[in-house]
This record gives sequence, structure tokens and C-alpha cells, in this order.
Amino acid sequence: MSNKEIKLAKYAGFCYGVKRAVETAKKIKLENPDKNVYVFGELIHNADVIRELNNLGIITLYEIPEHVENSICIIRSHGASPDIISKLKSAGFEIHDLTCLDVKKVQQKAMELVKDGYFLVIVGKAEHPEVIAIKAHAEQYGDKILVSNDISELKLHEDELKQNKKIGVVVQTTQRLETLNKIIEYLTSISKELKIYNTICLSTTYRQNEAKELAKENDLVLVVGSKKSANTTHLAEILSKISKTIHIENADELSNYENIIKSSDKIAVTAGASTPVNIIENVINYIKGGN
Repeated sequence: MSNKEIKLAKYAGFCYGVKRAVETAKKIKLENPDKNVYVFGELIHNADVIRELNNLGIITLYEIPEHVENSICIIRSHGASPDIISKLKSAGFEIHDLTCLDVKKVQQKAMELVKDGYFLVIVGKAEHPEVIAIKAHAEQYGDKILVSNDISELKLHEDELKQNKKIGVVVQTTQRLETLNKIIEYLTSISKELKIYNTICLSTTYRQNEAKELAKENDLVLVVGSKKSANTTHLAEILSKISKTIHIENADELSNYENIIKSSDKIAVTAGASTPVNIIENVINYIKGGN
């Protein structure tokens, strides 16, 4: 495999928000060795990073205990609902909020739209933790809110949408621009007033645009990152329409694709925003024959 031409994307791996969350979480534990340090939900969507944090004593918390002492709880990069934060405080946790600043902006825009009387459409996956938190923040000010990343789903609520003079739109930060554009086109056809905040973060836009160009220029694209990561799965979906694309979590999975790799002379490698650099390097070393 060593004679292959391998191109690594410039925008591959940790984005600013993820880098900030991981580094700050480690710093919090280092500066508070005598305190229990938890994260409510996985800090980022990457199993290797979660294991590393766990080994450092930064434990992922899935349920809120009734009472704690001498304990810190970190709000993960995806954010959390006001109710969850309130319950954590009531339980006795010292809160450190590491919500991505771009996600904070979406929460703020969503709240403003609902306050101003707009029927809010959140473009995203309803079960994603970022979207759950955005919706929960907006619900403090009203209940005219829909979450969808599919036009057919929105059409089920068309009568309800048409009854509202004003419709506002925000977007999950890791969504595809194509998805947003389709939904805007549909909402434009049924709304009297439409206010749109394109809150897809710049890191996602740069990553997707660069990867599209790489896909056109190479025989195979490897997308490295968690299957639970929204931005990584969207990346793989986009690229699979342009070139042969394989979505893997780490180098261990590459043995399943030996024939495809052997038959590809030009290979591009990109990675999701929660993929650490060592995992990307391991993938490249494998392709080069250093496995």
C-alpha cells in the first residue's frame, strides 16, 4: 500500500468547540484533584476520547443523583436543557458549562424567535443532544416549535404552519446545507413571513466544502469518526454521492476494506469534528503500510 497517493484534508479532526471542551475538561480535573469530576452525557461523540477522559477520572454521568458533595459537573459541548442544569445545581454539583459557543448562539436565536412570536422550526435530528437542548431553551418562551430535517415530516404539520403569520428557522450546527435549502424552499412556499438564521457552524461548512473537492479528485475517501457523530455521518453521506466513500471509526476497521483500499491509487482522508489526531494518524499509517 505504500505507493499510494494519500491526501489529508486540512479541515479534519477537532473543531474549535470540541478542542476547547476536551482541553478544558482535562484542565478542570487537573486543577481539582480532590473533587469528583463528571460530564452529563458524553462530552463529545468519540468512544476513544471518552475512554481517555474516564481513565483521567472524568466520568460520564447519565442520571442525576439526589445529592452529591465535593463534585463538579461539566455541561458537554452539545449543551443541556435549563431543567437539567437546574437539577444538577439542586443536587449539589458545581457547574462548568462547556457548551460550544456556536451552539450557544443557536440557543439564543431560537429563544429570540419564540419570544418575538415566530413559529420556530429547528432543522435537525430530534433525538440529537444539541437539538434537544436548543428546543428546551426555546420552550421556556412558547410551545410553537417543530423539529425536522425532512420536508415530508414538515408537511404533516402544514396546516399548523400556515396558520402562523411568522415562521422562524434555526439549524443544528452540524446539519447539511442541502437539507436547510430544501426546507427553506418549502417554507417559503407556505409562509407569509419567514426569518432564517443559518446557524450551521463555519467549521462544518469548511469541512464539507473541502471534502467535496477531495472526493472529486480521488478514487476513495475515508471518513474517520464516530457513527454517533452527526457531522461525521453527514460528511459521509455527502461524499458517497461523489466518490467511493468509507466511514470508519478507527484504523481497526480498515481490515474489512482491504480490497477497496488496494484497488484505489488516490485516497483522501477526512475526519469528523470529534476525531482526535492520533486516530487520523493511525488510519494514514495503515494505508501507507505501517499497520
